[in-house]
Amino acid sequence: MTREPNDLITLENAGVRRDNRWLVRGIDLRMRAGEIVTIIGPNGAGKSTTAQLVVGTLRASEGRVLRQTGLRVGYVPQKLHIDPALPMRVNRLLDLTAMVSVEAKRRALDAVGILHLGDAFVQDLSGGEFQRALLARAMVRQPNLLVLDEPVQGVDFASEVMLYNLIKQIRDTTGCGVLMISHDLHIVMADTDTVLCLNGHICCSGSPDSVVSNPEYLRLFGAHDTAALAVYQHDHDHIHLPDGTVQHADGSISTGCQPEQSDDLRRGHDHV
Repeated sequence: MTREPNDLITLENAGVRRDNRWLVRGIDLRMRAGEIVTIIGPNGAGKSTTAQLVVGTLRASEGRVLRQTGLRVGYVPQKLHIDPALPMRVNRLLDLTAMVSVEAKRRALDAVGILHLGDAFVQDLSGGEFQRALLARAMVRQPNLLVLDEPVQGVDFASEVMLYNLIKQIRDTTGCGVLMISHDLHIVMADTDTVLCLNGHICCSGSPDSVVSNPEYLRLFGAHDTAALAVYQHDHDHIHLPDGTVQHADGSISTGCQPEQSDDLRRGHDHV
């Protein structure tokens, strides 16, 4: 995979092996500035593992992870538990990993539309407000790459649309790249440039189609509300069987979707 000047991060044949099994393998992924990539897949498919490879909290067991020099990554985790017995204000949430200036916090909170909630307790926020606070925490250091692990999980439809519109606004304003993990197998953010369907490896990839032209979704939500959403049509040439094996179009069965690779681990390299 040839690197280009606006590449933020590149995964080349990357895989992670734990407890004698592959969590993900053969992952090729390129993130560019201003690009939105959405990863979808069933539970246990390795979506969060792939996100952690990108963030750098996991190292590749094989393959390579190449980062742009000086890359700043903002990360919104899938789950962040705040102990209700330890009250915390939103402004303090933004300082959890490192102290940042008051002005930087104001800019981040304003960018996600909750400047007025800086002194509110995290425990009192609604689901949508809490996701905005986590997004502000990721944005406070002005990242080049924003990684969002299921950012709309647990919020209602209206909040999901608002969050997608907010993510688009942040991308348009800052020019950062966005890697998003989605719990939905079909509905994704309309501004997604590329969708990757993951199930331990990349099963298929492509661009989504706007739901604005889909009569079923128009009947349910109306054209205005669906403008932020799109449908992804899967194009798999294989089926994952219950025992973990894969049945191919010709009827043959193998242990994986791709040609078998050597289990000799080739260490991944993070280039900073």
